[in-house]
Amino acid sequence: MSDIVMQSLDRGLLTITMNRPDRRNALNAEMVAGLIEAARRAADDNDVRAVLLKGAGGTFCVGGDVKAMAAVKEPPPLEVKVATLRRGMEVSRILHQMSKPVVAQLDGAAAGAGLSMALACDLRVASTSVKITTAFAKVGYSGDYGGTYFLTQIVGSAKARELYLTSPVLSAQEALALGIVTRVVPDAEIDAAAKELAMSLAQGPTVTLGYIKRNINNAENLSLEACFDAEALHHSRCSDTADHKEAARAFVEKRTPTFKGH
Repeated sequence: MSDIVMQSLDRGLLTITMNRPDRRNALNAEMVAGLIEAARRAADDNDVRAVLLKGAGGTFCVGGDVKAMAAVKEPPPLEVKVATLRRGMEVSRILHQMSKPVVAQLDGAAAGAGLSMALACDLRVASTSVKITTAFAKVGYSGDYGGTYFLTQIVGSAKARELYLTSPVLSAQEALALGIVTRVVPDAEIDAAAKELAMSLAQGPTVTLGYIKRNINNAENLSLEACFDAEALHHSRCSDTADHKEAARAFVEKRTPTFKGH
């Protein structure tokens, strides 16, 4: 486990922390490799029931390390560049498709590929002073890590075009109005608020939350009939879980259910 990407598991919540605060958590090869390893662990480890993705030092992630890019004297061939970038982009796909809910804690700045990764998550909690921007056009890039896909799904094609082509810097409230972030909290409360939300998901009905996420992912790509078929299967599967039976008992007994994740 790399110090540049830290992992901490607490009561089912895996906190993944990008730890390069001196570069505002800009992505380099080591960080990308650490993020992929952490995301795969989150997806595969049955002890992980939810994920919190955050950055150290008061900044989420400003995207790729532009200073390092500028220092490259002999870039690799196109085929190598494409393969390397595509391999790194897997972190966004895994976060989006894994059966566990993922919360992103956005403070300081979320820009470029950093914003793309945040958009791949299920929920985003933002601090009041965070700055959010696609950033790519301003450094002569078209965009990576799935940002164009996820942003188009969230805000629609017309607004996604505006945000990518003109690259404005959005405030937390502007991002909230567009549906890009889920919740805005004061700067001093961001750590507690993001963890509280993520922990509530980690203590939830894990199997059911996974199928909810799969249903919504299906809705992005499948036909109406295929989505209906999957909903019927998933809903029926959830009816067999111990968590559903506990929730039904708690409803009758007028108490809060205690979920075990199965």
